[in-house]
Amino acid sequence: MTIPTFKSAQSLEWQPIEDLPPAWQQLANTELPPLVTVWNDQAERLRDSGEFKTYMEKLRREIAIETGIIERLYTIDRGITRLLIEQGINESLIPHGTTDRPVKQVVALIKDQESAVEGLFDFVGGERTLSTSYIKQLHQLLTQNQGRIEAFVPSTGQTILVDFLRGDWKRLPNNPMRPDGSIHEYCPPEQVASEMDRLITFHIRHQAIKVSPEIEAAWLHHRFTQIHPFQDGNGRVARCLASLAFIQSGWFPLVLTRDDRAVYIDALEQADQGNLSDLIRLFAKSQKQAFIRSLGLSEQVLSEARRTQVIISTIADKLKQNQIASIQKRQQAAETYATHLFEIASNHLRELAGEIKASVQNLVNGSQVFVVAAPFGDERAYYHRYQVIETAKLLGYFANLRNYHSWTQLVIQIERPTILLLSFHVLGREHLGLLVCSACAYHKDNTDEGERTISDIQALSDSPFQFSYADEENNLEVRFRQWLESVLVTGLEYWNKSI
Repeated sequence: MTIPTFKSAQSLEWQPIEDLPPAWQQLANTELPPLVTVWNDQAERLRDSGEFKTYMEKLRREIAIETGIIERLYTIDRGITRLLIEQGINESLIPHGTTDRPVKQVVALIKDQESAVEGLFDFVGGERTLSTSYIKQLHQLLTQNQGRIEAFVPSTGQTILVDFLRGDWKRLPNNPMRPDGSIHEYCPPEQVASEMDRLITFHIRHQAIKVSPEIEAAWLHHRFTQIHPFQDGNGRVARCLASLAFIQSGWFPLVLTRDDRAVYIDALEQADQGNLSDLIRLFAKSQKQAFIRSLGLSEQVLSEARRTQVIISTIADKLKQNQIASIQKRQQAAETYATHLFEIASNHLRELAGEIKASVQNLVNGSQVFVVAAPFGDERAYYHRYQVIETAKLLGYFANLRNYHSWTQLVIQIERPTILLLSFHVLGREHLGLLVCSACAYHKDNTDEGERTISDIQALSDSPFQFSYADEENNLEVRFRQWLESVLVTGLEYWNKSI
């Protein structure tokens, strides 16, 4: 199924694919390299635990389910999706009415997509070079349980069912008509073979010059969709190729969900206009979340394993590699960064508090706007555990407040009290030098008994701000100030809605 693009009435004419933009190095994401360093330091230990396989199986199942939803091959309730991810792809887990297609067909499609993702790891493990023959094999695997498909006939304006070409280039144009009547032209059938050869040549060259994975994944995905070489299923293959670019670098396969669909399509539209930055940003965000989830959840997976085996394995590994001193050094470096960012955040909140007080002092009687902060080691550092943990649950990671915690908050007591809370803490069950700052907003309401209760907790960003011993201080501060500005704007919007 082809995802329609563009909203304007102007048709998009096909053009041969182009290489990377001239200033492609400037499109690289600066958050990922430090995170990759932390992951590389932990990955071998986690893989050796034997339990990391469980996490990766769940990740592959999530990708397999969600890619079909993005392509609108089927729909599945969110609750059933979580169940399938946790317990496996099984017909018995899908009750009647929770999907819009026959359950057997949906399960077959999901398993095809899961096999394709698993095959990517085998491909990389075999140190094979990407080729058009492999892409055809990939397409055949992804679509083996897909029946006849709909095709638009421009001369009649009607849609008909046609036989599906699996694992072979298209033989007829597959240019979709958009709702506004315009046409999005893809590569003509007679040009497909040569364009795909050019795509492979470019990709191999990019590997030689070590193009950043998020840039290469976005470029490969978009240029493949420009060609649209298959009759159908191009979106699924494109996302597999993007995953391949990540896996070849030791990163994670691309995870895009139904919630990303609108942003994903908009990013593809911008890429069609020559701007790859939005697609690169989306892919980088997906990788950032995958690294954070894997670092946090992998510790959880380890804790669920047999404790004796894990403890012995961990101790032996630490003794063997003499890592204890190294870990302490990493902890100290990350905590030093946390102290610096804590001061930046607290000062920024004080400035914001002053601006709010100046704006409302003559409008609202009895208003109070102030900042409360508890640096690491403060006797109040254990406050706000509930809000921080609930925010972490919303963002899908484990918040460790035992090893390190500091917080700063802006309290706005105008009519209904509103609080913006920033918390600095460890990500994952072990403190290995990876910290985050989370941001949330909430209200405090009076109960009938005269007590205050917390309500309406909302995360102010779609992921926490992560930092580690591997960061560079100047770049870290720039990243943090940008993130902080964004979450405070979201927090003020939250407050505005409550007035």
